[in-house]
Amino acid sequence: MEIRIGIRNSARELSFESTQDAKAIEAAVAAALESAAKVLKLTDDKGRIYVVPTEALAYVEIGAEETRRVGFIA
Repeated sequence: MEIRIGIRNSARELSFESTQDAKAIEAAVAAALESAAKVLKLTDDKGRIYVVPTEALAYVEIGAEETRRVGFIA
């Protein structure tokens, strides 16, 4: 699943792949924002941890889960 995080006052965004499902990521983001936590922590598919200050979050885009296609498309 692809995750893109926009950072306030920055032209760049964080983009990475995660093995977590969309509901778990959405719950983690919502919990961090609602509890007034200082940081949001997410893990990518290679085990790297991303720590983003919650007050710097502009947006979090959670990609749709897609199945891998097999074969050729004509």
